Amino acid sequence: MPPLRTLTAIPVSLALLFAPVATGSASSAEATDPFLSQFVTEGGVPAAALLDVDGDDVHYAAAGRRIARADHFRAGSITKTFIATVVLQLAAEHRLSLSDPVERHLPGLLRGRGTDGRRITLRALLSHTSGLADFTTVTRGVVPLTPLQAVRVALALPPTRPGRYSYSSTDYVLLGMVIHQVTGASYAAEVRRRILTPLHLTGTSFPGARTTLPSPHGRAYATDGSDVTELDPRVAGAAGELVTTLDDLDRFYAALLGGELLPPRRLREMLDTRAAHGAYGLGIFPVKLPCGITVWGHNGRIPGSYVRSAASVDGRHVLTFRVNTTAVADPDLEPALLAAQFCPRNE
Repeated sequence: MPPLRTLTAIPVSLALLFAPVATGSASSAEATDPFLSQFVTEGGVPAAALLDVDGDDVHYAAAGRRIARADHFRAGSITKTFIATVVLQLAAEHRLSLSDPVERHLPGLLRGRGTDGRRITLRALLSHTSGLADFTTVTRGVVPLTPLQAVRVALALPPTRPGRYSYSSTDYVLLGMVIHQVTGASYAAEVRRRILTPLHLTGTSFPGARTTLPSPHGRAYATDGSDVTELDPRVAGAAGELVTTLDDLDRFYAALLGGELLPPRRLREMLDTRAAHGAYGLGIFPVKLPCGITVWGHNGRIPGSYVRSAASVDGRHVLTFRVNTTAVADPDLEPALLAAQFCPRNE
């Protein structure tokens, strides 16, 4: 989903905005944090939770019913940061170049309606400047497809202008295919080998066609209130298949921005937003808060789950926030939450 580039006015009272975050492992039926309670009362979500790690300080808070710190949940497009990290690692190993055309790795695949894989680079896929249409505009995130089917759906749609930032999950489905072509292993296997195992992210997985969530987990609800806890992850594939936990996402973004997963040159490339005119890097995007601080991360939406991870540029301060439904009704609540957690407090 397209990121929010700059946060402006935040209509939340200062007293509530800077309410202290509850610590511990609260997961009871009643709200345990006065700010998060707004996501339930005003945002229309059944439950919300956050895990904030700032150096040695760890804060967990929750609101609503039946949500816990240890829960597994679907992370949607946050998967893209994991995929981008693997591609940049392969570039560091000289197994591919970001300037490679897609045609070099997936010959003959991108043809039709003004699309030519000889003119689309891997960097363009990573930065969402390929011009490829987003297959999820047709499937709405509820129709499971193979990667090839997803690409064919996208090619049947009018392309956007190449070189212009236009968020498209098709780009990352293609990157998953490139990873497989280059390594001989699936993108899931490469993420496990290169990221999950070294960082001990034991709560994170790529379920493939498995429709159930690992235990423990709560319930997931569509915007109409229907239970969508069981979901075929092939609705998103390499663009959004990931299942994870709050702790694992915080650990991942801390390690990534802290330089544990990429050499300095490749990390600088990941954070370079010039190709997308400031909107997006390579699998990650910045948001400038009202206090002038810029945080880096990604969000993820898939039926029954909305997740947002954000971190300081050095990875020392990381926040992951989630709700157990597809969207938050009040769009002002998320930017207010980021400002409350990352901006200095005048105490």
